Amino acid sequence: MFGNWAEREDSNECISGRLSFCVSLFDTQNPSMGLRIFSGDLKGTSLFSLKGDSIRPTSGRVREAIFNILYHRVSSATVLDLFAGSGALGIEALSRGAQFAIFVDADPSAVTTLRKNIVRCKVQDRSRVFRWDIGRNLHCLAGFADTFDLVFMDPPYNQGIVVPALQNLNESGVLQKGAVVVVEHGIKEPMQIPGFYISEKRKYGKTLVSLLERVL
Repeated sequence: MFGNWAEREDSNECISGRLSFCVSLFDTQNPSMGLRIFSGDLKGTSLFSLKGDSIRPTSGRVREAIFNILYHRVSSATVLDLFAGSGALGIEALSRGAQFAIFVDADPSAVTTLRKNIVRCKVQDRSRVFRWDIGRNLHCLAGFADTFDLVFMDPPYNQGIVVPALQNLNESGVLQKGAVVVVEHGIKEPMQIPGFYISEKRKYGKTLVSLLERVL
């Protein structure tokens, strides 16, 4: 169903990683000592992190809290990590027993870092990477109907991205019945999205984590 992660899509915008992607194998940058996998088969593995003033990765505290909430939902899940950044959420899920993960981000530097982390964690055979503008649509996931039962979304805060991204996700047809969508967002951002209801919400400083489930 997922094919090989080294395949290249026909679209120039919808691309997957390659093991021969040179920066993934020969970049001299060291992994971040502060960005690590917390639990599972990859526990303690350090990851490459994104650089830049606009980067706001999920904090370790929030990431650990998210997986404590999800608990039994992760094992054997098929994961979609949107606005994936470094891929820490999706890779953490793979470490904890998720079956497969697809990572999507529009930022070329994020895609580069993500590929490096996938190679570092040796999860190439259980993952696939797409560079795509999620706010526009999710056409890059055509062919993955009724596939995902766990979705992570960590978009930039307070930029009006959350609602259109969730609408695109709902309309894409890629979610299984009973799928859970974990969204990190700013406190003031609206979360009343047609097709979803909020099953749980937690506050961590200026970050809200909302667990959404599909209205069946």
